[in-house]
Amino acid sequence: MSIFGSSGVRDIPDRRFLQLALDLGLAVGGEYRSVIVGHDTRTTGDAVRSAFISGLLAAGARACDAGILPTPVLAYATRNFDAGAMITASHNPPEYNGIKLFNPDGSAFDGTQRAKIEEQLLAGSLATAPWEEIHDLKQEPHCREDYMQRVLQDFPHRMKVKVVVDCGCGAASMVTPYLLQRVGCEVISLYCYPSGYFPRVIEPTVENLSTLIATVKAVGADLGLAHDGDADRLAVVDGKGDWVSGDKLLCLLALNCKAKKVVTTVDASLVIEELGMEVTRARVGDAFVSEALQRGGDFGGEPSGAYIFPEVSFCPDGVYAAAAVVALASTGELSTRLERIPSYPVVRGSIPGEKGLMPGIAEKLARETSLSMSFEDGIRLAFADGWLLVRPSGTEPRIRVTAEARTKARAQELYNLGVEAISACSSQL
Repeated sequence: MSIFGSSGVRDIPDRRFLQLALDLGLAVGGEYRSVIVGHDTRTTGDAVRSAFISGLLAAGARACDAGILPTPVLAYATRNFDAGAMITASHNPPEYNGIKLFNPDGSAFDGTQRAKIEEQLLAGSLATAPWEEIHDLKQEPHCREDYMQRVLQDFPHRMKVKVVVDCGCGAASMVTPYLLQRVGCEVISLYCYPSGYFPRVIEPTVENLSTLIATVKAVGADLGLAHDGDADRLAVVDGKGDWVSGDKLLCLLALNCKAKKVVTTVDASLVIEELGMEVTRARVGDAFVSEALQRGGDFGGEPSGAYIFPEVSFCPDGVYAAAAVVALASTGELSTRLERIPSYPVVRGSIPGEKGLMPGIAEKLARETSLSMSFEDGIRLAFADGWLLVRPSGTEPRIRVTAEARTKARAQELYNLGVEAISACSSQL
């Protein structure tokens, strides 16, 4: 039984989840003696945070409450502690909440750390400290300012940019608008106040940002920026109101960092290889990108909008990414650089199928003439002109198929190849 997913623990905070938060606090507090805790704007944030902190304190750990702040700010603050915990469900709907654990370098807890905590939780071996070893809860009000000062080190120049910032009433409301104002931007705020009743679907995809797109056009802004609930993601709309794809943004930021080694996911565009960088592909999920990036790399990210700048921390940082994009816009280079980055047709879909079909699917796809075949996350075939990815869903009995190629016809051909392999295996059951 696994308690942790790729992004920590997430669920609807009922009695069972609050008990888990308390127990998780006991387990973490028993291993890590100083822990900083932050939360996003969700209505259940105080309840989950209080349960988790109660566990930390009862275990005898020194706990520090940082209040409402974005996940990358909490991760940066963790450098002064043994561990950090962010109470957030990131881009999930408002009724969800979760707990994500961080190391001092901003990386999420790895598999070994998670397994050790899960072992204690499942065994029920959660000890409390004697009363005389239990500490008071401390407050840490300076995390946001410390983080902004760190970002300002890399962006010291004034940026005369008119930008619409859509924080979705999430934790970025407390940072991004103020940071951009301090570097000289004219900021038009959209949903930049903290509220757990998100006014739009909180995941910053093009389908959910119609108000941002309309506002950018209406006010003649140079660009629009949007975050998810905890600001570990960034979405960008250019001055024409056109959505900048996550793949293009990934390439743009990698180029801007002058990165030689990049870590991304198996579903990212082949364009990243064409830029001439050394590319490592990890499983889908920012925690896997971060883990691979620690083994070597200058920049990491995934097309979902999570981008990692290891010189700051190993946590996806939508706020730092926002500053980087604004800096490009201030020099007039944003549109030019985006135009230089190609984009290729992608075909996505899913069909009914169980995870147990994957060995048979792999056997059938192995007969295809491809440059390489990897099993990092599902089955990925690389061809000279595109790639095919077949992955089982983690939430439903379906198998997802994604294909990208330089032409739409070829992308469809590769997609059909995956579907036919799944269908052939399904018919043999």
